[in-house]
Amino acid sequence: NTMRETIAFLRELAANNNKQWFDANRARYRVLRTRFEEFTAELIDGIGTFDAEVRGLTPKDCIFRINRDTRFSNDKSPYKTHFSTYICPHGKKSGYAGYYFHVEPEGDGMIGHSLLASGAVCIPPIVLKSIREEILDNGEQMLASIAAAKGFEVDRTYSLKRTPTGFPTGTPYDDLLKLKDVCLGRPMSEEELCRADLLPRTIEAFHSTQPFIAQVNRAIQYAYEEMM
Repeated sequence: NTMRETIAFLRELAANNNKQWFDANRARYRVLRTRFEEFTAELIDGIGTFDAEVRGLTPKDCIFRINRDTRFSNDKSPYKTHFSTYICPHGKKSGYAGYYFHVEPEGDGMIGHSLLASGAVCIPPIVLKSIREEILDNGEQMLASIAAAKGFEVDRTYSLKRTPTGFPTGTPYDDLLKLKDVCLGRPMSEEELCRADLLPRTIEAFHSTQPFIAQVNRAIQYAYEEMM
């Protein structure tokens, strides 16, 4: 089982996060990376059946590097302890909302958080303002889209304590307006990751979030057009 092998590799990497160990296991990593690229290609094809905006993407457009950027971090560990891919219009660096798949071990003292996520993070202020205006203008539609996302919940990890300046308080959308990342998340256990039907189940789960993604990307596109 490829995901089981991937989880085992990542667990060992977490315990030996150094270049010497990684170099000794580089061939193993390359095999698992290739399989993850193949899985991502199938995800792109599956998502493309209901979201035309991601058609034509390649795994290279979506998969994140395993090397960490340690320049501004106190943690100088050279490698990430997860595999992840972000399937969104124009690729992972575009700033658009999309579909995120993250594989990370759990247990053994590790804070594992394998998950599926749909939405946008690290949003520039002008784009976030546009999304908040979309929430205010079409909040009922967004609430319905969130409710339709099977097994997903709004990620409130990064959220303001008060309604942002310039937006009314006391609306049914207060919690959504406070979000700094506009994202839905769904945790996955190692057991789920290792099931034979992982691919179709993941595509089905992402399908249920497509209306939410489309609404967020409508607001992002509007902001980009205003910046031109």
